[in-house]
Amino acid sequence: MDKQIFSAIVRTIVLIIIGAMLFGCGRKDNNGPKKMAVVISTLNNPWFVVLGESAAERARELGYETTIFDSQNNTAKEAEHFENLIAAGYSAILFNPTDAEGSVSNVNRAKQAGIPTFCMDREVNSLEGPVTQIISDSFSGCVDLGQYFVRQMNKKGKYVELLGLVGDNNTWNRSKGFHSVVDYFPDLKMVAQQSADFDRSKAMEVLESVLQSNPDIDAVFCGNDAMAMGAYQALVSVGKADSVMVFGFDGSQDVMDAIRDKKIMATAMQSPKFMAQTAAELADKYLQGERNIQRKMPIAVEIVTQDNISEFDAYGSEE
Repeated sequence: MDKQIFSAIVRTIVLIIIGAMLFGCGRKDNNGPKKMAVVISTLNNPWFVVLGESAAERARELGYETTIFDSQNNTAKEAEHFENLIAAGYSAILFNPTDAEGSVSNVNRAKQAGIPTFCMDREVNSLEGPVTQIISDSFSGCVDLGQYFVRQMNKKGKYVELLGLVGDNNTWNRSKGFHSVVDYFPDLKMVAQQSADFDRSKAMEVLESVLQSNPDIDAVFCGNDAMAMGAYQALVSVGKADSVMVFGFDGSQDVMDAIRDKKIMATAMQSPKFMAQTAAELADKYLQGERNIQRKMPIAVEIVTQDNISEFDAYGSEE
């Protein structure tokens, strides 16, 4: 075969292949499904279920195929989710991290793959990785909660603090906000401070153990509502539910009911529906070309007590 004819045939075949590839890519971009993932730290907590479902619902309303992924409070499981999401070509990730430091690499890996991440409720220790981080103002909320705690305790007494996950910044922001008030009152004595991982069952076990060596406590300050319910169960089991005050943080349905029933003193109301819906809407705007998005968005919380419980609904406002 003549070399010129052979070269012409090869060029034609190459052009056909390139054209087919470009046509295929164009069809995928224009007509393929838009997919948005919702990755939640754990679905073993009603509050996070509301967060995840609210994010997914809003994303679907905006036209995205959406799937919720449960990391089970496990950074390795979370990393596996991100690998699968990147391989599957998701458009964006609405993300509730398991660990402020450990989750950074997952966010960065998604960013390198061209998939933007939008953090909800929990933050990662990076301002460059996620597009934005929509989080409750845990510190200020617990300053207010600490002030209410001091008043209810009449500035004296013994208490236990149950911390959340040690790798979550919310744990320490809430604890620091609380102590920025309470530590100014020397007659308020913290007899124990232990982590219960934001988990109801673990909180019950931890407090039962603490009560064996500190049976005369007056209050329990809990970093979230799930632990508050676990603490209350532990107090019921030893007959101290009526004499020990319990404080939570979240605004979940069970604790709101318990406040209404005079079983728990107070909680700090977050707004998971608002945070989730905002994340989905900002992700949609970003995918449409919007880049003027605030890197961190703190959302105010409100203190819910037995006196004002009638003014609130569980899980806060959607606006």
